[in-house]
Amino acid sequence: MKISHLKTNHVVNPLGFAIDQPAFSWIVEDTDDTVQTAAQVLVSYDDRFEQVIFDSGRVDGRGIDSLAYRPPVALKPRTRYFWKVRVWGETESAESEVAWFETAKMDEPWQAEWITPDWDDKQLHPILYRHFELPSRPVSARAYICGLGLYHLELNGRKVGNECLTPYCNAYDQWLQYQTFDITGQLGEGTNVVSVMLGNGWYKGRYGAGGGVVGFYGDRFALICEIRITLEDGRELVVASDSSWKAQPSPVIASDIFDGEIYDARISKAVPSSGGQTFPVRLIDIGTTRLEARRSLPVRINEELRPVAVLHTPAGETVLDMGQNMTGWVRFRTSAPRDTRIHLQFGEVLQAGNFYRENLRTAKAEYIYIADGSDAVVEPYFTFYGFRYVKVSGWVGELNIDDFTGCVVYSEMETTGEIETSNPKVNRLFLNAMWSQKGNFLDIPTDCPQRDERLGWTGDIQVFSGTACFNMDVSAFLAKYAYDLAKEQAKLGGMVPHIVPMVNLNKGGATAWGDAATILPWNLYEFYGDVAILEAQFESMRAWVDYIRRIDDASGGRRLWTEGEHFGDWLALDTPDPSWRKGGTPHDFIASAFYCYSARLVARAAKVLGKNEQAEAYERLSEEIRQAIQQEFFTPTGRLAVPTQTGYLLALFMDLVPEAHRERVQNDLIERLALDNTHLRTGFVGTPYLCRVLSNIGANDLAYKLLLNEDFPSWLYAVNLGATTIWERWNSLNPDGSIRAPKINPADADGSARSAKMNSLNHYAYGSIVEWMYRDMCGLNPCARGDAVPGFRHALIAPKPDRSLEWARARYRSAAGVYESGWRFDGEGYITIDVLIPFNASATVVLPNADKNRLLVNGQPAHDVTQDGSNVVLTLGAGRYAFAYPYQQADVLTGVAASSQQSA
Repeated sequence: MKISHLKTNHVVNPLGFAIDQPAFSWIVEDTDDTVQTAAQVLVSYDDRFEQVIFDSGRVDGRGIDSLAYRPPVALKPRTRYFWKVRVWGETESAESEVAWFETAKMDEPWQAEWITPDWDDKQLHPILYRHFELPSRPVSARAYICGLGLYHLELNGRKVGNECLTPYCNAYDQWLQYQTFDITGQLGEGTNVVSVMLGNGWYKGRYGAGGGVVGFYGDRFALICEIRITLEDGRELVVASDSSWKAQPSPVIASDIFDGEIYDARISKAVPSSGGQTFPVRLIDIGTTRLEARRSLPVRINEELRPVAVLHTPAGETVLDMGQNMTGWVRFRTSAPRDTRIHLQFGEVLQAGNFYRENLRTAKAEYIYIADGSDAVVEPYFTFYGFRYVKVSGWVGELNIDDFTGCVVYSEMETTGEIETSNPKVNRLFLNAMWSQKGNFLDIPTDCPQRDERLGWTGDIQVFSGTACFNMDVSAFLAKYAYDLAKEQAKLGGMVPHIVPMVNLNKGGATAWGDAATILPWNLYEFYGDVAILEAQFESMRAWVDYIRRIDDASGGRRLWTEGEHFGDWLALDTPDPSWRKGGTPHDFIASAFYCYSARLVARAAKVLGKNEQAEAYERLSEEIRQAIQQEFFTPTGRLAVPTQTGYLLALFMDLVPEAHRERVQNDLIERLALDNTHLRTGFVGTPYLCRVLSNIGANDLAYKLLLNEDFPSWLYAVNLGATTIWERWNSLNPDGSIRAPKINPADADGSARSAKMNSLNHYAYGSIVEWMYRDMCGLNPCARGDAVPGFRHALIAPKPDRSLEWARARYRSAAGVYESGWRFDGEGYITIDVLIPFNASATVVLPNADKNRLLVNGQPAHDVTQDGSNVVLTLGAGRYAFAYPYQQADVLTGVAASSQQSA
């Protein structure tokens, strides 16, 4: 038995995070035992547990929950706490390694002050620094720091930590994150120097909607830094930013999130020990009331890629091909002569074999390095790019591919899911969704990482959040985003903004976009089993539904949402006018459907939180909306007045259909697909539900047909054209590889009849198909309704195979442990389904098209199983299981039942 993946508030050994109450989680693995018979948690001030401040004692049964155990510990500021857990199974026990967390300043007053360089040029990038003396080596030292817009902290000429783009992106007018760094090992006896280089970033540079604005949150560089040092004799020293610090110009002479960075190596980054060109600093009135301990996960270089080729284009350009559309930058080695100007430009695609960047709109996306003649390893400090191709200009001598490294940058999140099938193109599709998640999960979930946008669109993450939770541990990442969402929402009277942070786009209230306020917290609760997310976000969830209800009441109280400006089924293909981007599904139907669904989620959250009166009230509201939808949009015979794919999908997924007419609506959806030549026509709103609904209404073969279509429109159309990430549009590229320049609405026109400027090749929304792969193709589902336990403590494993694939399998490290579910056909009419259920978990397993009398479980005839129609249902505890039986499949496309033997 082994205890692993110890986390505090869903972060491994968090230093200086916002922690009011610690919640411990862990996984038990490598054991043949099946259930936890007892557990014990200890918390101490020291790692030898000689100063224990909490001991749960041995608690029998499941009284200590590994999903989120909260010890009753009162926390002190700037204190490290150590904890460990011991778990007993039926036959063995194990003790974990020691984990820890360390609090930030909490409510402790700041001794440091905000400073800014005392010069007139607000665009001149500074380095702020101070020398200080230590009479002896420290035994402990911490830096508490926030720099605006972005900061790069060094001690004695060495970078502190390995994080990038601190203090990250959030609603700066609402709160300012500070980070905590352990700097004990970087200080020494005698003279030390702390230096902080500042860049523009999201706070001060060009950022926001419509190409962004400069300095939306602030127009001056600023720093607050408080270093606390404990010496060997117990004395504590404080080195705090104040008017005694100095400033000097930075070698970074321009920086911007959209445009890139210019670095002049002829300007020294080293701070002078005495003399040199220095400037005073002055205090700046920002205050400390907005300062809060960090919630953002570290953004780091998590992977490195080598270029796969150096291309010499027909236009005479030298271009690096990274082989993968990615987010980050390139690092390169150079010994170019002094004054050499090396110019890198970043793009996603080649056109006619040449470098191309028109789809980046006004974003320059470049890096310029001016050499000082020395050997150097170079990479940017204050920007990032979305790219596959790098155009290199100004290089002296022959370019060596080995001098370049692609740095893949995203928030530090553990990869938790993987899927593999017998179809290599489907496997590539899965990887494309994973790469788009990496590329757009850089502190906030963005729509795209490359053009002059890179915004936290609420609708995009709403539709992708289920896939995101399977692929990676995003609990802390999305909790931070939800925290920002609630803060922005509070400024707008409950209306959820289109983007978070909303920067200069002071608009919101769009259906499916604003519903991120309810869907994100509920998904996080379902997947990770920690009620804290519902506690933190319940008022935000409720406020969103109340906002819609006020609109409803003001327009007649019909329990329909018929007012407002919406994005509709964004980029759907079911409208005859290609310039209309909002799809063919009526907006009042989409809005009313999500109104009903969000009210239902608020009711569920209220029930979990023990808010029974509110649970009843919102459940009642949801049912009123459902009844109103049925009266408005369904005929007495059950015909849906919204005959689009998305209309049928929302009606079925959100349980809006009168029960007596459910079969008719299911058949109408199938007929709609037949009219559409069994090809999707959905946009951002309908796509997440498309295959999920089909697989659950007895049209599983149609779901696979849509998955495996290779012509436009389909997921594999992009794969066949070499996509390595998910595209914004179903046809971002034409079949010949040329970028699509769609007709645009004259109201949105920039003077041209066509535009390639809304054509991102790294946009994860349509990657939501991967959630279907996990949930339905492979069958892994969390259970959080009724009496079921969330966080995969109990799971529903209901794979839905199809003979169009020979095999498929998924592996998911859930909050409760590792699940596996996969299936394979043997060519002789039999299917084998393999399942792994982790320690202390259970699952309801549904075997499709199975006869219990012909079922083998681990090679033996099945016992204690239930025949439920054509399925066999089992409830199982931890363990590994192999189910084998003859498989008969009903196909909607052919209308006949055919066994895999017959099809062979």
